[in-house]
Amino acid sequence: MSEINKEGNLLNIYILPNLKKDNSELYVREAVKILKQNDAELSMSEKYKTDFSDITFIEFSDEDKLVSKCDVILAVGGDGTILKASLSASKYDKPILGLNCGRLGFMCTLEHNELELLNNFCNGDYVVQKRIMLDGEITKQDNNKKTFTALNDIVVSKPPHSKISDFEVSKSGKIVSSIRADGLIFSTPTGATAYSLSAGGPIIEPDMECIEFTPICPHSLLSRTMIFSKTSKLTVKFFTNSNEFFGLSVDGVTEDDISQKDILTISMSDRYIKLIDIKGGSFFDSVNSKLMRPLKVVMEDNDNV
Repeated sequence: MSEINKEGNLLNIYILPNLKKDNSELYVREAVKILKQNDAELSMSEKYKTDFSDITFIEFSDEDKLVSKCDVILAVGGDGTILKASLSASKYDKPILGLNCGRLGFMCTLEHNELELLNNFCNGDYVVQKRIMLDGEITKQDNNKKTFTALNDIVVSKPPHSKISDFEVSKSGKIVSSIRADGLIFSTPTGATAYSLSAGGPIIEPDMECIEFTPICPHSLLSRTMIFSKTSKLTVKFFTNSNEFFGLSVDGVTEDDISQKDILTISMSDRYIKLIDIKGGSFFDSVNSKLMRPLKVVMEDNDNV
């Protein structure tokens, strides 16, 4: 039982839709109907006012203002929509309920054909999963600093025209990896099922608190993913024969360029994300139904032989 839906209080829900997803507007409207029947107060950013102007009981205003006063964020789209909501959600300590309208939707607890479960949510029948985030900091050669926070991962990639680059990763002044590779992935357990998994990293139970480091296409037979404790502070240096910049992306969004004289620091953030799970055990359901789908099809075919 959650502390969000307290007896005698209306549930205030901020809706963040990704209208680029097929049928997402339809699913938003169906969700709004169910939530309104449960006496929820609903709001959206004013940039969606034109799309939903016929729904008179939705409050349209500044996103930051609405998130600060809501009880929960309903992200309608997919994992990318949850990632988009994560910074404002962590800033105001608001939980996120994900409604999947896309293909994978690994972090979403609801599929678009399960909207009736929103009634369970409004009745307080759900659990909240706490997920860690990562902080990154670039120290430029002029000592200026730039910081950012990620729910999934922080990825460094070699210069676009460089054949390969060298990276040095240290912890507490001790070098833990000197590696030649196409790039590096630093991920949370939540992000372990994203890019890191594609690069050969393991699946990590998402409520664990650790930092996962996975090299991208390493030029070594011995390079493997490394797992660091939550108190670790990792430092990354870069080396290449090219004069071009290394690339940096945070949760899939290009963030900045890094020169050889810059230093990147990775650590666990003070911020957390809270993801609402209506069905319970959704992470392992997603692993089996989405990541293991090809294997399940093969096993089912063999059973029918």
